[in-house]
Amino acid sequence: MNTHEFYMNRCIQLAKNGLGQTYPNPLVGSVIVHQGKIIGEGWHRKAGEPHAEVHAVASVKDKSLLKEATIYVSLEPCSHYGKTPPCCNLIIENEIPQVVIGTIDPFSEVAGKGIKRLEEAGKKVIVGVLESECKELNRRFFTFHTQKRPYIILKWAESKDGFIAPLQKDKKEPVWLTNVYSRQLVHKWRTEEQAILVGTNTVLEDNPTLNARDWKGKNPIRIILDKNNSIDDTYFVKNQKQPTIILTAGKKKDNSENCIYENCIFDSDTLYEVLKKLYDYNIQSVIIEGGARTLSSFINKDLWDEARVFIGNSYLINGIKSPDFLFQSKTQSLIEKDQLKIYRNI
Repeated sequence: MNTHEFYMNRCIQLAKNGLGQTYPNPLVGSVIVHQGKIIGEGWHRKAGEPHAEVHAVASVKDKSLLKEATIYVSLEPCSHYGKTPPCCNLIIENEIPQVVIGTIDPFSEVAGKGIKRLEEAGKKVIVGVLESECKELNRRFFTFHTQKRPYIILKWAESKDGFIAPLQKDKKEPVWLTNVYSRQLVHKWRTEEQAILVGTNTVLEDNPTLNARDWKGKNPIRIILDKNNSIDDTYFVKNQKQPTIILTAGKKKDNSENCIYENCIFDSDTLYEVLKKLYDYNIQSVIIEGGARTLSSFINKDLWDEARVFIGNSYLINGIKSPDFLFQSKTQSLIEKDQLKIYRNI
């Protein structure tokens, strides 16, 4: 790893601190180096608040050193006025002579304009350091802006014999196939993604809350597919405790502050329309948590980016089969006696 890569890797580490907090903005980390020593660093923490470069510059105690420093940024500095001023202006005003950038910003308001602005101001600009790693960091942001849809994560748990749920249950609540540590990890994931989606049957059979009870963080936006308005107000997904969007082909009900009804055509192209609506709501990432029919629909249409599959340490003998999934797993790990397989759609 060369010097530029070393400091860019630190930018990526810093940027990850903002996961789940910066939507709709990207994850960005920044490091300022003077004569081989880090004199400032920062990351973007929340949309509407200062960007990574602002925090990095502010953390430098002796501002006179900036005129001889290099600033590293995992994503191209912005050149436009949004909720905050352009970071390019900050770099230029502080007379930082060299800028090292991980990757170009795909957002049309930036997309090379920041680099051009810096070069026109006489800055030495280096682009593409750990580029693939910086794109991976912001895979949600890049997918949203290049494919015009949210980044899609499929998630389910199955028994050792390949079932995700029993055929019949005594109560309308989830049947746990994994241990408490796996379930806590799932709640952590929920704080990292912008939305969570389930179908009608999952709500009717399990009455899930779809929040992050076991991990501190922001609850995801609930997306519910309810073609016939079968879910009444007694179910947890309509408890008004977090933003919820109900996609239905039935008669729209009155919207409330935390529950919005959207008409949707349910046919062979339903999923494309669903993703279009999520894009219109500026939702960059979504976890699909069930049920089997909904998960299989996304798999069959090849509309997914990641799949996170738990295999618990128990047997159901009979039940609802887990989705057919023939791809090779990218990574595998053990959580106590549970197995976790993570797939990527390449």
